[in-house]
Amino acid sequence: MCKRERLLRLTVRSAWLSVTAGKRIVREDCMSIRIVSAIVVAAVSMVFGFTPAGAQKPPSPQTLRLYVLDCGIITPANLDAYGFKPSDVKETRMITPCFLIVHPRGSLMWDTGEIPDSAFKDGVSPQKLNNYTVDRPLLPQLAAIGYTPANITYLALSHYHGDHVANASLFARSTWIVQKGDREPILAPRAAGSRVPDPKFFEGLANSKTVLLNGEDHDVFGDGTVVIKFTPGHTPGHQALFLKLANTGNILFSGDLYHYPEEITYKKIPAFDTDKEQTAKSREMIEEFVKQNQAQLWIQHDYTAGIKRKIAPEFYD
Repeated sequence: MCKRERLLRLTVRSAWLSVTAGKRIVREDCMSIRIVSAIVVAAVSMVFGFTPAGAQKPPSPQTLRLYVLDCGIITPANLDAYGFKPSDVKETRMITPCFLIVHPRGSLMWDTGEIPDSAFKDGVSPQKLNNYTVDRPLLPQLAAIGYTPANITYLALSHYHGDHVANASLFARSTWIVQKGDREPILAPRAAGSRVPDPKFFEGLANSKTVLLNGEDHDVFGDGTVVIKFTPGHTPGHQALFLKLANTGNILFSGDLYHYPEEITYKKIPAFDTDKEQTAKSREMIEEFVKQNQAQLWIQHDYTAGIKRKIAPEFYD
């Protein structure tokens, strides 16, 4: 068996496991077949270097669309760093979703997971790394809705911590939207004890087309429906994301401005934030912004709320 054929088989096997693993996955046979078919098309393209007929990016929707992708779970060893006792928090586990936002004029990948797809060797699932657990690699989930990194317009990371950036290097051909406060430590040599992850997660981004922000908000598509909000404190260049969806309504993705809903109730700020005073100011600003815009606040790590949300290929519009 040639190397390409082995790689194709492993990719397809991983795709099938990604469809069948986990409690939150649609299990109807017809849906599974459609998902696997889309993944196989993408696998053929990746392995053999061509784009089969019908494998092009889906037509742009007429209105904004949001896909939630399953990028893993975190099981913290304790809550000391968050300032909580176990009894303070109803659910200690966290989810780490990734999001694909599709606009009539392009697409945006928001956060890229906690374990890189390259760790899924020989189709083995789930993958575990310390307190991270990931059932499904990211690329097959994108392929199931017709996308590859090559046809995603923009990449934006809420911040540089490892549970949000594991697959960032896959999107080096996208335009990277980043705050100067995070880009500089991402590209700088790592000091001992740095909380910035391994440089391999960011390979290629230094040469990516870049929208470099310096403390300002950014209207991604110019019509107010997808707006990156500057929310420093957790990291120097931390960002949140605001969406205006026609049917679902307004949503504000928190990044790591919050990890648990109880942080709002008890006003707790993690000990590892780079500037806790800035975090407090960013929270105050965002809570007022959410109120003024009648937006839903989606705490990205909120396990209880997150497991109830629709997962791609379903979407919000």
